[in-house]
Amino acid sequence: MKEDMLKPEQKKAALFTRKIQLFLLSQNLSLFGSSVVSFAIIWHITLTTSSGTWLMLSTVCSLIPQVLISLWGGVWADRYNRKHLIMLADGFIALATLALAISYWLGFQRLELLLVVSVVRSLAAGIQTPALSAIYPQLVAQDELTRVQGVNQTLGSVLALISPAVGGVVLASLDIAWAFMIDVITAALAILVFSFIPVERLPRKKEISSVFNEFHQGLRYTFTNPILKGVMVCYAFSFFLFTPAAILTPLMVDRSFSGGIWGLTANELSWTLGSILGGIYVSMKGEFQDKIVTIALCIVAFGIIFGFMGLAGNIATYLLLMGLAGIFMPIIITAQTVLIQQIVEPEMMGRVFSMVQIIASSAMPVAILLFGPMADVVSVELILIISGILLAITGILFGLWMRPHSKAGLQIKSEV
Repeated sequence: MKEDMLKPEQKKAALFTRKIQLFLLSQNLSLFGSSVVSFAIIWHITLTTSSGTWLMLSTVCSLIPQVLISLWGGVWADRYNRKHLIMLADGFIALATLALAISYWLGFQRLELLLVVSVVRSLAAGIQTPALSAIYPQLVAQDELTRVQGVNQTLGSVLALISPAVGGVVLASLDIAWAFMIDVITAALAILVFSFIPVERLPRKKEISSVFNEFHQGLRYTFTNPILKGVMVCYAFSFFLFTPAAILTPLMVDRSFSGGIWGLTANELSWTLGSILGGIYVSMKGEFQDKIVTIALCIVAFGIIFGFMGLAGNIATYLLLMGLAGIFMPIIITAQTVLIQQIVEPEMMGRVFSMVQIIASSAMPVAILLFGPMADVVSVELILIISGILLAITGILFGLWMRPHSKAGLQIKSEV
């Protein structure tokens, strides 16, 4: 009787083992440095050029290489030791950023150099991200994946709140080279911490073949699994329709509410604070019994909230809705990620997550080519209303499409 009463507490205590603590510390150190540099580069380009073209070039250099290298990154994550790939990618980013800092201190401060280093950092991130997503089941028990993801989402949201402030202070009081050095230091610390975590290379059931052949195996594996196929299609449509709320809302704050700098800051803070609350909720809840239904409901909620944001008559109502939307992001990301981690064979995990990365990283650049010019013709409010309606429809259709599998859930893994 006494042992049964202690089991939940023992289970909760076991969650934060030394291995998981070191892993979360390592990855959030790396994330913090990368976020500071990302903000510093965007702000430096903005203040130096006031050019939309340069911002577009910076965005392209940060996203496209990551998408392209993911074709290889997923295969390598399944072929080699994922721990070593993550550490090598962090080291590669640190060296490139250190070289950038030194060049700026020596007086070579051309903006083209920022673009080159952004490409290098993007390539390394494309290798690292599939390995990071795939390594979780090697470190965390299956029934604790959701809780650990929730804790990590919360930490990431807190860092998203802090890193712009740190980047702004460094940029204003020192110079951008010191912002680069923050990333170098945090990457070095992340590698050091991660080195204390034992992670074995997974045994392979099949012999190694060419990269493209193995990627094709992952593609076939993904799209012959009904749940994975549904999630991938859902990713493509939902990320495409998230774009107006993610990219165009600052324009709405400026145009419709004359928010200025404070309005734009409040816009970011409201989303981030909502994300923190969502991450806390996930980490406390611990598990979603039906992840497919959770994903569908979150997408519908996003659609409804984005539609009401387009109808908001004042900035206070708008910011409240933005914060509410932020709550749902850690929930949907955690549910989707853990669902994949639980139904995919360990030796295929890297390739499946590389496809997630390709879809997620490609959808927004493609969408902004449509919604960006559209925002100069019609109001952002109308775009939000229309995209919100379509997003809600997407969530409903996804729920109906996946309904036969929502109860089968984890059994799909053994059928593929």
